This record gives sequence, C-alpha cells and structure tokens, in this order.
Amino acid sequence: MNTTMIWTGIVIYIVIAIIIALLSRQGKQSNMTSYFLGDRKLGGFVSALSYSATTYSAFMLVGLAGLTYSGGVGALGFELIYLMGVSLVAFFGPRYWLVGKKYGYVTPSQMLGDRYQHRGVAIAVAIANGLFLIPYSAVQLAGIGYLLQGVSNQAITFSTGVIIATLLAIVFSYIAGIRSVAWTDSLQSLFMIIGSTLVVIFLVNKLGGISGFFSQLETHSPEMLTVPGNGFFSFWTFLGLTIPWFFFSISNPQVSQRLFMPASLKSMRQMLIGFMIFGFIYTIVAITWGFTAFILNPGMENADLATPFILSSDAIPSVLAVIVMIGIMAAAISTIDSILLTVSSLFAKDVYGNIRKNSNDQTQLKVGKIVIPIIAILAFLFAELQLNLIAVLSVASSAGLIVVVPAIIGCFFWKKGTAAGVLSSVIIAGLLVCILEIFQLNPLGIASGLWGLSVSTILFIVISLLTKAPKQKADEFIDYIKNEMKRINA
Repeated sequence: MNTTMIWTGIVIYIVIAIIIALLSRQGKQSNMTSYFLGDRKLGGFVSALSYSATTYSAFMLVGLAGLTYSGGVGALGFELIYLMGVSLVAFFGPRYWLVGKKYGYVTPSQMLGDRYQHRGVAIAVAIANGLFLIPYSAVQLAGIGYLLQGVSNQAITFSTGVIIATLLAIVFSYIAGIRSVAWTDSLQSLFMIIGSTLVVIFLVNKLGGISGFFSQLETHSPEMLTVPGNGFFSFWTFLGLTIPWFFFSISNPQVSQRLFMPASLKSMRQMLIGFMIFGFIYTIVAITWGFTAFILNPGMENADLATPFILSSDAIPSVLAVIVMIGIMAAAISTIDSILLTVSSLFAKDVYGNIRKNSNDQTQLKVGKIVIPIIAILAFLFAELQLNLIAVLSVASSAGLIVVVPAIIGCFFWKKGTAAGVLSSVIIAGLLVCILEIFQLNPLGIASGLWGLSVSTILFIVISLLTKAPKQKADEFIDYIKNEMKRINA
C-alpha cells in the first residue's frame, strides 16, 4: 500500500474525528457523572455504535482474523459463543441501569463496594480491573502497530503506529470525556462495518464466489474447516478461550460501565439489538479475512499479520484498503480511550475516593484526568514488548477479569454474599491467574481463566457462608431490583 496514501488517510481521519469530538462537547463536564457517564443521557443509536466500537477493536479484525489463520473454523465457534454471552446484557443490563440511577453509581466497582458495604471491596476490584485492563489496552496499541507496519511494508514502524494511537486516545478522552468517545466511536463504527463488508465482497469475488472460496479450503486445507483441525483448538484450549469471553459483557468494566449510561431502558434495548447485528456481521467479516489470508499466503510466521496482508493485497482497491485500515485503527483507539476513561474513573472514585474520604466530586474528577495519560503510558510500554497473537493476549486479560463474576452475580441475586467472600475470591483468584499467565502454566491442561473462575466461585460462596452478610443493604438492594423488574415487565 502506498505510504503517502496511508498518511493522507490518517491525517483526514484525525481532523474529522477531532471535529466530531469537539462538537460533542455539551455542558461544563465538571463532575464525575457528566465526564464519565455523559450524564446518563446517551441515546440508543449512539449507545449501540459506541458499545460495538468499544467491544470490537483490533482484537476483532486483527486478532480474530489471526486466530482463524492459526486455527481455522474453531475461531468462528469461539466468537459465536462470545456473541451468546452478550445476551447476559439483556439480563443484567436493566439491573445495572436501575441501581445506577437510584444510587448514583459511576463505576461497577463502586456498586460492589456499596452493595457489600465495604470500601475495601471497591478498592480491590478497581485495582484488579486496572491491572488486567492495561495489557488489554496494550493489545489494541500493538494491533495498530502491526497494522500500519504490515500495510506499509515496514515503511511505518511498529512504534510509530503505537505512538499515534496512544496520543489520539489521550486527546479523545480529554476533549469531552465519554461524550467525545461515544460520538467518535459512532463515526468509526459506521466506517468499519461498511468498509470491512465491502472488503469481504472483493475477496470472495477474487476466490471465485462463495462456492469457489469454500472449494479452495476443502481442496487444499480441509483441516481448516474442522475442529480441532490442525490441532490449535483442542477441547481445553477452546474452553479456556471461550469461557472468559462469554462473561466479557459483565466482567470487563469498560463495557459494563456503559450499562449505567443509556437515557432509558428503551435506549438500552436498542443498544443491545444494534450491537448483536453489528457483532454478527463483524464476526463473518473477520473469519473470512482469516481464511482468505490462509488461502493466499499460508506460510506467515506471525498470524496477526493476516489482516495487513489482506489489505495490502491486489484483491482490494487501494482507496478501500486505506478506508478499512483507518476504520480498524479507529476501532482500536475507541477501545483504548474507553478503557482509559474507565480505569481513570475506577482509580479516582474507588481508590482515591475511598482512601481520601473527604474528597469531593470535583477533586476526584481532577485525579481521574491526571491518571489518564499515566495509564496510556503504561499501556504504551507494554505494547512495545511486541508479544505475539493478539487474540490470545486479549483472552488472558479477560481471564483475569473473570474472577469478579461471582461477586457481580451475587450482588444481584444472593443476599448471603459478603465483603470477605468478595475480597478473598478477587484477590486470591486474581493472584492465581497472574501466576499462571506470567509463568505460562496450565495445570491439568486447564487454562488460567477456568482456574480463576472456579477458585473465585468456591471462595466467594464458602467464605460468604462463614461470615456475616450486610442484611439491611442486601434486602434493600435486591428487593428494589425485584420490585422494579416486576413493574417493568408487568
């Protein structure tokens, strides 16, 4: 791909995105709710596109395409199970929204701290979330680095791509908080879905139509259409990848925090429907790209270069390739800036706010803004390590975040859950996942996420049964949700 054309596309994208971010500014953005939740007034259409752009990032069109290139059709099963997991939003979403409005929660960990009546819960969950989200942010940065490096044939270095992404994520986060992020997300989503779908049409046409596409796979690489196929997707590998991703919509705070933002439950339903449509199309797109890269160039050492290979091939018109490249880049940035805002709000509200008990909302907002570039720099340094296989690293982050799931479910449905149960499950299971990931251990052939979820569930239940639950708060919290859900569904 022509380097001048790439730089021209990047400059045009930056100008348009900054203009939209500036236009999105409303009000003074002078408190935590306004800056991090958009005053809980996001409409359904913007929520759907922003939720999609935040969820589907470099992981999808770079990572999932690479996973398909490495393991074949098992990647499709992995992603479809994730889509099934998004149905959890239909169940938990209204509950998050109801208690968010009633109690004024800004972060999911703030909700847990209040529900279990213990500041330590909010602090521990916030720190655990931040710890595991920094590698996930780095994955997005690395995705952009690989993308620009690949499509420019090394003319643009990996580090240049990472630096551009880091700076843009910081700028978009600062301009208007979640409002600028949501509106730039919306623009990016539309670019992505239209451009990437057009690429699929060109690719399938080049390979002789749909029948020709599958015929080539069946003839030359039939193992790519079976599970475990070439051996990449063994049963335990598949399970280890899919289970953490199944709970993504409630375990990842940059996503679950968005359940506090819709203006109404109707807006939330529109968000969910829009996301499911977007997700299904995007899944087919990413899988097709991975298969096509394998058909055209089966010998690549780094599977994450499958997408750059597709976009720089002669099968795609240059202008379309640049548009899609910008779309992927924008998507990755949309995930990073969302994570920057979420982690900074976690630190400001749940860590700083609980340690400095007398701090007010404005002070916490200032702290949150100070933290944004610090987190971005940490993610940048992590990305510079250039660890391979983006999708696997993304799942490793989700494996760490999944240890909070038992506490989240207990928060809404189990009155006997206690702060001691939450703290033991999050801290011990979180440390276990860290050790397994750092030393690349799979005891009994089982992945870290499965160990993390199993240990955290057992600890949460057992320790809770041995300690005293905050009965008054549990009754108030759960009974309120139960009564409101009855009223809504009546």
